[in-house]
Amino acid sequence: MILKWISRAIIVTGLTATHIAFAADARDSVDHPLLTRFPGAEIRSYQEVGFDSAVMPGAAIEDADDPQNLLEVEGKVTRISYRIPGERSVLEVMRNYESALGAAGFETLFSCANQAECGADMMAFIALSGRMRPTGFGDAIFSDSAQRALLGRRIDDNGEVHVFLHVKEDVSNKLTLLYQQVVESAALQLDQVRVLQADELQQSLERQGHVAVPGVYFDTGLAEIKGESDAALLEMAKLLQDNDNLRVYVVGHTDNVGSLEANIALSEARAKAVVNALSVTHGIDASRLAAKGIASLAPVVSNVDESGRARNRRVEIVVQ
Repeated sequence: MILKWISRAIIVTGLTATHIAFAADARDSVDHPLLTRFPGAEIRSYQEVGFDSAVMPGAAIEDADDPQNLLEVEGKVTRISYRIPGERSVLEVMRNYESALGAAGFETLFSCANQAECGADMMAFIALSGRMRPTGFGDAIFSDSAQRALLGRRIDDNGEVHVFLHVKEDVSNKLTLLYQQVVESAALQLDQVRVLQADELQQSLERQGHVAVPGVYFDTGLAEIKGESDAALLEMAKLLQDNDNLRVYVVGHTDNVGSLEANIALSEARAKAVVNALSVTHGIDASRLAAKGIASLAPVVSNVDESGRARNRRVEIVVQ
């Protein structure tokens, strides 16, 4: 593990260091174990995702709606926005990070030192583009004040790590704002979900009268079935084709995010989309199918965290 003082401000370590949190930080936020914070900094916004894709600027962003030279990477993604007292300049903050990352073996893929070099829309892209982070994440300041950005990469025996930094001056509030995004390469576990075969669906129906059908996917807030759901729909169709007398309810479930009324409408719309696919695409008699939506009224686990909410978002078939 690398553990070395680069300057008085920043330490770069290996990826096993202890997380550090401060009282004034955003709730449940911590420094990334790779980088300590600049002295006096407070965490304004924080997000950690175990596996996701992230897009980082590899050149100036002149048009946030049509950015060029983007680097898309996958792995564990950590996004942190810091506020630093304004007496510490953009240059001082970035020079410390540059020194620390360079000494820790990072190569610089892109850097810029002012708005002309970073592009007129660099800040807009970072603050508003969902490709970088959720809309409104952290602080968004639009002006001609000082800014710098850096994209670095390290490849070693522990894998590949990308670090993107954007430092911005907020003159009106006498702050220096730092956005930090770290993406650590990680192997995606692909065996967490499988499509139940028709005979397995039948066994569950015979045993308990209902079965959740994994592999039916929708985008957030929408009722259009995604293409990767085809395998699951095929197995549902096989079940119904092999059992001519079977009549089922197709039941949509959601998590508890949003109003109950909206989720009831969404869950029923999704159930109707499945019924339509089974009828139109697979030739199942529509009179054997009835779509119902019950939103979050029958969770299988608590909705307290995202892992639970993901399990509760599902489609079930129930014997009529």
